[in-house]
Amino acid sequence: MTTLAVSGLDKTYILRDGVRFSRLRAVRGVDFELSPGRTVALVGQSGSGKSTIAKLIAQLERPSAGSITLDGTPIGTRGRALRRYRDEVQMVFQDPFASLNPFHSIGHHIERPLLLHGKATGRTVRAAVIELLERVNLSPAEDYIDRRPHELSGGQRQRVAIARALAPEPSVLIADEPVSMLDVSIRLGVLNLLARLQREENLAMLYITHDLATARHFSDEILVMYRGEVVERGPADEVILRPQAEFTKQLLVAAPEPGSSPRFLAEARRRGVPMPDHLAHAEETP
Repeated sequence: MTTLAVSGLDKTYILRDGVRFSRLRAVRGVDFELSPGRTVALVGQSGSGKSTIAKLIAQLERPSAGSITLDGTPIGTRGRALRRYRDEVQMVFQDPFASLNPFHSIGHHIERPLLLHGKATGRTVRAAVIELLERVNLSPAEDYIDRRPHELSGGQRQRVAIARALAPEPSVLIADEPVSMLDVSIRLGVLNLLARLQREENLAMLYITHDLATARHFSDEILVMYRGEVVERGPADEVILRPQAEFTKQLLVAAPEPGSSPRFLAEARRRGVPMPDHLAHAEETP
C-alpha cells in the first residue's frame, strides 16, 4: 500500500539562444498525493507542465526544488535506491510506437523488465510474458509474442506498453496521455483496461490528459494546470460541473460536451437535467 506524495515541486530549465541564457520555469510549487486505488487526473493545455511533472515523478528528469516521497520516505535518485524506486513507479508513454524498439520482438520488450526487476528467471520468463499479454487483452498471447511493433495496431502497441509497465509489479502508474495518439474508436477500450488493472492491482494512478470528459469519468480527483501551476483541484464531478477557476471554465468552453446543440440544451433544461455551468447558462437558439 504505497502512497506517493509530491510537495513544492519546481522545475526550471536553462535555455540558450546563441550567447544569451534565459530561464523557463515549467513547474511551480505543485503539490498532490497518489494513493492506492485512486486516480488523479492532471489536466491542462499543451505546455502547461503536465508531462514535465510525469518525467519528474518517473525520475527521467530531476526537480529544481521540492520533494517526492514514497510512504513519507524521500526517494532515491541513484544506484540501488533508484532501481528500488522504479520497482514501485512505472510510466506509460504517449506514443506507443516511439516507446517500443522496432528491432525487438514484443516478447523481448516485456522479458527485459521482468528479468531486470527480478520478477522472472530464464526458465519462467516466457510464461510470465504470456500472462502479462493476456492480462492486457492481447490473446492468444502466442500470436503476439514473436511479432515486431510495426506489425501491431496503435491500440495493440499501447497494450504492450502497459504490459511492460506492469512487469515490475509497480504500486504507482503514470499514464501520460495514453490514448491521445490512438484512433477515437479504440480509446475507450484502452482506458477501460487501465481502469480494470487499477482495480485489480490497487494501483495509485496519475492520468495526464487534455480531455476533460475522460478525466471526469476515469479519475477520482482532477488538478487543472495553467503555466506550470495548479489553478484548481477537487473531486472530478465537482471540478467539471462547478468549475471555480476562470481557466477551467475556458477549457470547458473550448471542449463542449457531445450533444450541446441548442435543441439538446433546451430539452435538457425542460427535463431539469444537471449540466456544467458553461452549458447551463448558454443562450437558447430557436
